[in-house]
Amino acid sequence: MTKPALSDGPILSDGKDAQALRTIGEVAKALGIRQHVLRYWEEQFPSLRPLTRAGGRRYYRPEDIALIVEIDRLLHREGFTIKGAKQALKGGVKGDGKNPIEAKQADVGSSANLSQGEVAQPLIDFLQGIRNRLAAALD
Repeated sequence: MTKPALSDGPILSDGKDAQALRTIGEVAKALGIRQHVLRYWEEQFPSLRPLTRAGGRRYYRPEDIALIVEIDRLLHREGFTIKGAKQALKGGVKGDGKNPIEAKQADVGSSANLSQGEVAQPLIDFLQGIRNRLAAALD
């Protein structure tokens, strides 16, 4: 099952108004992301704060859903780690299809201007992200 992208048209075609609040179950089903992952992302990304009602029920606003789509894109399509995705969201960096190493090189200008340490850390983060995804897939 492929996950919908913003460019695919309306993501949440559940018959509700675009500005309606949605439960965690509705968001999880529409975006193809498990509920426990959404709850984990709430812990990791301070800007992701759905409304909570009595009993702790979460209600996601349209801006929360847009942020979830962006986090999903950074983590699963662009290959960012949680730490890298936080930095990208904080700095307003938009992914452009480059992997984190290429993006770092483009920011500086060229690989000739980078020290080994500056290239090594993004590479390590990128490889650890791959390792974590593979480990999760094997569990």
